[in-house]
Amino acid sequence: MEILYFLSTICLILFMILATYDGFYLHIFKYELFNRRESSLEHKIHTVRALLFPIIVWFLFIDNTNIGFGIAMTAVFVDIVVLGLDAYYEKDSRSFMGGLPTFEYIIHLFANGFHFAAIILAIASKITITNTKILLVHSNYASPGGELIQFVSINIIPGAIILAILHVLLTFPVGKTNWYNLRRKISCC
Repeated sequence: MEILYFLSTICLILFMILATYDGFYLHIFKYELFNRRESSLEHKIHTVRALLFPIIVWFLFIDNTNIGFGIAMTAVFVDIVVLGLDAYYEKDSRSFMGGLPTFEYIIHLFANGFHFAAIILAIASKITITNTKILLVHSNYASPGGELIQFVSINIIPGAIILAILHVLLTFPVGKTNWYNLRRKISCC
């Protein structure tokens, strides 16, 4: 069980690093996908995923109840469907730049790989299979690995919520205006 916690923690951290670079720096800061007509749907899809992520983290990695597990599984299912939509519409969304750059495609592959690996490992830590049934068990977060995944997850939530709020705000004209006022003050990158 301990190894599942440690591996899940590593995958979650790697996902957050790649997702922050991709979702904030590339999508919002550099390419401003929220402000391009052809990328508007992609930004909205990313907004849905940004809203789902803290829900998944809270109910799968922190909460230890049966209802929380059900909420997490529902959010994961919706996330998978939304990821499929994202992949489907991404080609048209990036026509302004000649398609999705190879390095960003690679970032997407690794980020989503780490994202779903962390989720699968967390699910595996909450399930026991017997000869006759599959049981949902409460994770033993009192162990070192359990304490680590809880610590990392709790500290990921605020940043994930801020990024989700930023995505939502950038779907509205007032959010875009405020973003431009802040963005003009930064002359690098």
